[in-house]
Amino acid sequence: MKKTFYLLLLLPFLGSCQNEKKTEKKTDYAVVKTEAEWKEILSPLAFRVLRQAATERPFTGPLNNNKAKGSYVCAGCQSPLYRSEHKYDSGSGWPSFDRGNNDNLEYDVDYKIGYARTELKCGVCGGHLGHMFSDGPRNTTGKRHCINSAALAFIPDSDE
Repeated sequence: MKKTFYLLLLLPFLGSCQNEKKTEKKTDYAVVKTEAEWKEILSPLAFRVLRQAATERPFTGPLNNNKAKGSYVCAGCQSPLYRSEHKYDSGSGWPSFDRGNNDNLEYDVDYKIGYARTELKCGVCGGHLGHMFSDGPRNTTGKRHCINSAALAFIPDSDE
């Protein structure tokens, strides 16, 4: 009886261990700079967000309410990350997108607040962008890329 009880307790953990995907941290980014070089080209807030994985205060970023058409690029290396047509108002206080440019995004796991979250990084320079959650628009991807304004620069579409 005791063996059955302990086996039942362990069952959920056994299944999750077998399916866990092992990923290695990416270290070979196309854009690599020293800390001093990053500090020279980034604002203090952008440096803290992109290079030290800080989070800006909600509702303070200039791109949160931006409704112009264009591209959102990494503030560190200018790699295209998001398009304005995928941006929506999540009410979270940070720019939110239901999808991004997967060629330039890196998905990682962070445990900084005690549980696993999907961290979003620039796949070109390794800069921290924000996190991905599964509470996005159900009529599209169901995902919310919650991104720090300080991690982004906006390039408006040209009027042709």
